[in-house]
Amino acid sequence: MSIGKRLAAVGSLALALVLSACVTLPPNAPRSKADPWERFNRGVYKFNDALDRHVARPVAKGYVKVVPHPVRTGVSNFFANLRTPVVMVNDGLQARFRAAGTDLGRFLLNTTVGIGGILDPATSAGLDRNDNDFGRTLGVWGLHPGPFLELPLFGPSDIRDAVGRAGDIFTNPQHWVTTNTYIEYGLFLPEFIDRRAALLPFDETLRNAFDPYAFVRDAYLANRAFLTGQSKANEEPLEDPDAQLGPDSTAPATTPSTSAPPSAAPPAPLPPAPPPAATPGASDGQPAPPP
Repeated sequence: MSIGKRLAAVGSLALALVLSACVTLPPNAPRSKADPWERFNRGVYKFNDALDRHVARPVAKGYVKVVPHPVRTGVSNFFANLRTPVVMVNDGLQARFRAAGTDLGRFLLNTTVGIGGILDPATSAGLDRNDNDFGRTLGVWGLHPGPFLELPLFGPSDIRDAVGRAGDIFTNPQHWVTTNTYIEYGLFLPEFIDRRAALLPFDETLRNAFDPYAFVRDAYLANRAFLTGQSKANEEPLEDPDAQLGPDSTAPATTPSTSAPPSAAPPAPLPPAPPPAATPGASDGQPAPPP
C-alpha cells in the first residue's frame, strides 16, 4: 500500500472515531448480538454515508449519464477479469476444483481473445462467471465471523472478512503489476466508480428503510452467512407431535387447555322420522284392516 493510501486510511479512521463518539443509539431499537460495537459502527457509517452522498453517488450518476452503456460494460468486464485470479485461488482453497478450472479458462480466454478482459467471450463459450473471496474461504473452513464491523471507505464487514481482505489484496494481480502510484490510482478510481454505479438501483430501497444502518448490517450478515453455508436456513424442521401415533394408537388424554372450547356449537339434531306409508284400502284416519 502506498504512503498516500496509508495516510488516507489513517485520516478516515480518525474522523470515523471522532464521529462515533458523537453518535447516540436509537431509543428502544433492538440490539443485535452480532453488533457489540454499534456506537462505533454507526459513527463510521455516518462518515461513509456523508462521503457517499456528497462524492461517490453524484460521480456514479454522472458516470452512468455520460458514459455509453457498452463502454461501461467493458469497464465492468475488465475489472471482473482482473479479479478472476482471486476467485480462482479461493475456489481451489475450498476444494472447488471444477470451478477453479472454469475460472482459469475464463481468465485465459478473456485476457487474450477478450482484449484484456474488455470483452467477455468466455461467457458465450459456456464458462460461467464465479464469485469468491478469502473471507468466504475462512468461513467455509469454519472460522467464526466475529462481530460486525463497518470499515471506513469500504463499508460493511466483519472481523473475518476484514482479515480476508488482506488475502484478496495479495492474490490480486493489480497489487503486483501497479508499482507506479499514478497507475495504481488510475485503476482504483474507475473500479470504485464502476462498483458504486452498480449499486445505484438500490438507493431508493435504502432511502425508504426505517433504519438504513440496521438494514445494511442485517442484509450483509445474512448474505455472507448464506454464501458460507452458515445461514439459519438449515434449522430443524417442524414436526407434527401426532405423526408418531398410528391409526390404532390411542391418543393421549387432552388437558383442559387443549380440549374443545365450551362455546363450541352442539351437533345439529336429527330430522324427525317420516310418517308410515299408508297401505292400500285404508281409509283416512282409520287403521288398515288385518290381513
